[in-house]
Amino acid sequence: MTAAGPTALMDVPVPLTDRFDVALTDLDGVLFRGNEPVPYAAEGVAAARKAGMRFVFVTNNASRQPKLAASKLESVRIPAVREDVVTAAEDGVRLMAEHIEPGSKVLVVGGNGLADAVMRAGFKLVAGAVERPAAVIQGWSPTLAWRDLEEAAYAIESGSAYFATNLDKNLPTEFGFAPGNGAMVQAVVVTTGVRPLAAGKPHASIFHMAAERVAARRPLVVGDRLDTDLAGAINAGYPGMMVLTGVNSAADVFMAHPEERPRLIAAALRALSQPHLAPVADSAYWVCGQARAWVDGNRLMVEEPPRAPGEGPSVEAVRAGAAAAWTATDGGVVLERDSIPPQFS
Repeated sequence: MTAAGPTALMDVPVPLTDRFDVALTDLDGVLFRGNEPVPYAAEGVAAARKAGMRFVFVTNNASRQPKLAASKLESVRIPAVREDVVTAAEDGVRLMAEHIEPGSKVLVVGGNGLADAVMRAGFKLVAGAVERPAAVIQGWSPTLAWRDLEEAAYAIESGSAYFATNLDKNLPTEFGFAPGNGAMVQAVVVTTGVRPLAAGKPHASIFHMAAERVAARRPLVVGDRLDTDLAGAINAGYPGMMVLTGVNSAADVFMAHPEERPRLIAAALRALSQPHLAPVADSAYWVCGQARAWVDGNRLMVEEPPRAPGEGPSVEAVRAGAAAAWTATDGGVVLERDSIPPQFS
């Protein structure tokens, strides 16, 4: 039998495009890494669209205006328009608007995407703390400088409310991981002792905003980060699919806490046009396809037929390993991270 419960992997015997009508899809690490496309992402989106699935692209990157994010998607062969994109800048401004008066002065610490969202909401942009803004809102930007953080600190110390579009510690690029907005926010927090009210993933509001935009009836969240995409899916009450193309590895999935676990696991976006085979319990093992996994003491064990050199483990092995690891840890076993076979890291 397959596992049941809110943190178990789902068994979907039909293509996912038949079960879900809209994919709320992350960008960085799912569709591209920096300027490089993720393999099979464009093909996966195209096939899912052909089957009738719609896409809303949901990003914590607040520096890009939605129209520029759409252009970025076009550059990696994924057709998109401005209305297809929901950003953390938009969600951050929505949050800020709940706490300050309409038309208030706002100091933007971030890029053009955030400044544009603030202006479109009717707030007045100011250049520094001397203008006594009602709020400071901070979002990631590759051009953010020490002077920007300095002005933010002065304004917050003088009483400005503090907001952040998201708290991502890092973001994937084609070269590795770069500091994210959360890393830069931390500089202001350490300086002022004030923590911002945060929007974006993993908060439910950005996913609800995206689903409402297209009147989604059965949305699926797709992402590569446990602490933002998958935790956000759970917070929003939507199933989440983890793709193993970005920040978090299969080993991270095995060690995930219940509040961050995906309901589906895929190697790439081509999985949207395929059924999702869930592991089943068989005696002491969890079996998925030709793979099986179990926990021996504090060690995770995974077996499957030999793979081609450099191919890595199958997604069935990852799903079986996740079921075995989660069942054990939920039962009180303290799983040893260094026991996880290296091919899953």
